Amino acid sequence: MAVYDTLGATYGRTRKPDPRIAAQLHAALGNAADVVNVGAGTGSYEPPQTILAVEPSHIMLTQRPSRSAPAVRAVAEQLPLRDNAADAVMALLTVHHWSDLAAGVAELRRVARRRIVILTWDQQIFRERFWLVREYLPQAAAFDDTRAIPTDRLATLLGGAHQEPVHVPHDCRDGFGAAYWRRPHAYLDPQVRAGISMLAQIGEDVLAPGLATLADDLATGRWRHRHADLLALDAIDVGYRLLVTEP
Repeated sequence: MAVYDTLGATYGRTRKPDPRIAAQLHAALGNAADVVNVGAGTGSYEPPQTILAVEPSHIMLTQRPSRSAPAVRAVAEQLPLRDNAADAVMALLTVHHWSDLAAGVAELRRVARRRIVILTWDQQIFRERFWLVREYLPQAAAFDDTRAIPTDRLATLLGGAHQEPVHVPHDCRDGFGAAYWRRPHAYLDPQVRAGISMLAQIGEDVLAPGLATLADDLATGRWRHRHADLLALDAIDVGYRLLVTEP
């Protein structure tokens, strides 16, 4: 069973594409005439020239908008596509879910004629810079330690890749892990947490003590005092990285 067959039920409500991140992703795709989206989820960030979405979770597929690109239920490690099927292949916040990273990357390279674009994160930077996992939910950081893919390893499998930071806006519409870095109350919302795999896969019992401390720090003003510097920022770099390569 795909991970998001159990975790993705609210994904379509909390994970809306953010236009600023979309612009960076679409710029990375360049002038690709056709695009395949691997690990496509509900279809966020798919450009108009997307010809196929590949997603293993039935739950995620059912949440795709009616006018989305055609979609097929399949895994990255066995793409149902011929060699050189599309100008570009993109894979956004998905490689950490793959059962065989090397096989999946090999499939991306087989299918892409001109370009591969992958959105992932640098776990060491994320651990150091994101207050939620550093101060309140170290269990989430420990969980991500077990599945995060080092960006250098990913670049090596790709045969070399340009890496660029993806800054997270303070009002980010896409509710991924660090999206609410300046809106801490959001992490107290179970629906928000359900759309963040590093929190949803750990379990509420494990998270409860840290969330209670966060709630108390918000009520007393301690969080605001401790993180006053963040309140003046419009965007931050907490380790999200875009890897772009031309196979």
